[in-house]
Amino acid sequence: MTDLSHLPTRSRLVANALADAGVVGSVVALPDSARTAAEAAAALGIEVGAIANSLVFWADERPLLVLTSGRHRVDTAALARQLSRSHIGRATPEQVRAATGQAIGGVAPLGHPHRIETVVDVALADYPQVWAAAGTPHTVFPTTFDELVRITGGAALVVGD
Repeated sequence: MTDLSHLPTRSRLVANALADAGVVGSVVALPDSARTAAEAAAALGIEVGAIANSLVFWADERPLLVLTSGRHRVDTAALARQLSRSHIGRATPEQVRAATGQAIGGVAPLGHPHRIETVVDVALADYPQVWAAAGTPHTVFPTTFDELVRITGGAALVVGD
């Protein structure tokens, strides 16, 4: 087993969840914050669109995790129509923490206390490799669109423009 002692506790939880899901890529600790897609892209030297931004919304009284390409915003009205929801709005920091066990800016696609309904932006399929947060604003991991869909059980949808 890989030594994870250099990672923060939340990132170790994500690394273990990744290993349990059969993901080959490992968690990388960055020297600077990757709280935003632009910061993460700059730190990794990649296009901002190859960042899988993990955004938590509140949809009809339940959390909804949207993994979107860093190159655009989520159209919540259109997404609500696609998912047959009456309303989708941004979760509060407290709701994000309660749903994921992680803070805004470091929410990973998995490693949460309970399964969260997830949507994966089809725009991420435009990149052979994408990077996602790994539980903190300083940790990330490489993956692919197909792998994100598989490990999250997410629905692949158009989420924005």
